[in-house]
Amino acid sequence: MTAEDGPDYGIGAVARRLGVPAPTLRTWNLRYGVGPSRRSPGGHRRYDTADLRRLEEMNRLIRSGVPAADAARHVLEDRSGPAAARPATGREEIPAKDAGTAASAVGSVPESTAGTVAGPAPETAAGTPSPATGPEGGPQVPTPAMLARAAVALDGEAVSDWIGAALARHGVLWTWERLVLPVFAAVSRRQLETGAAVEVEHLFSDRLAAALAPLTRRPRTPVNERPVLLACAEEEQHSLPLHALAAVLSLDHGVETRVLGARTPYSALADAMRRLGPAVVFVWSHQASTGDPSPLAALPSLRPPARVLAGGPGWRDGLPPSVPHVTSFRDALTRISAALHPSPGPH
Repeated sequence: MTAEDGPDYGIGAVARRLGVPAPTLRTWNLRYGVGPSRRSPGGHRRYDTADLRRLEEMNRLIRSGVPAADAARHVLEDRSGPAAARPATGREEIPAKDAGTAASAVGSVPESTAGTVAGPAPETAAGTPSPATGPEGGPQVPTPAMLARAAVALDGEAVSDWIGAALARHGVLWTWERLVLPVFAAVSRRQLETGAAVEVEHLFSDRLAAALAPLTRRPRTPVNERPVLLACAEEEQHSLPLHALAAVLSLDHGVETRVLGARTPYSALADAMRRLGPAVVFVWSHQASTGDPSPLAALPSLRPPARVLAGGPGWRDGLPPSVPHVTSFRDALTRISAALHPSPGPH
């Protein structure tokens, strides 16, 4: 940094100055493009004085009752006129039903449940209810509104019990579509309207990840000799869909998977492909900022070949012809199954 560049600040310093948690600042950057505009020599993002002024104004507007999306639009317009209403990162603004981690789901909220969670249910005088005992002696399977209320109350034990009950009774796919997506949609609407609830998203994500982790173990007798490799695109942070997909493949289909997780550099993905020789490589992108399709064409060619699939709404136009775009959980399962069990060709 040169002297004329002026001072810059790390996210911790900005969080302390504004009294805003660092995860909230990251959300403002990811969702609205209101974030740091510099990088340190080591590649870390840094806020300059202008960034800080925008965040101070955005914080002031939100505290006065302005929705976070409107506050962000205002500070970006002030920076460079109406054209800046769209985040400078080139991301599309995320619709309410697809915002935040909810949008990182493979698929969307089923129509039969989309209207059941208009938002977290209001607290009663008794507070958040504990999971009641179901007819078979374990915790009952909650409604989305009940689970959302437990998450808003930061009742991690109730969230864990209820997710566990749903997984045990109905399996991963049902739980994902009928509970997880509606709850994330409710939390995301709350974030868009108030700029708050990041802590709710984090707690719910943490409890969900803990519940899914034991379900992704290698099947005792896998149906596939070559594993299915699941990875996020470089810089993509939302990895929960991969863990849910791995759990369904393992439990319901007997498929061995390897999950590389969030922010997988393409060089690391290429190395993993060479070492494992996977049958399928599924690469997830939610944010448009992570959906550059060009690195997919540079992934190594294997013998026998691997089927590469691009999942999620973040992928921009220009996917290689050989790489299908997967837009739903069930489509992902169908295409992976087809790659593992190809139909015999004509004789």
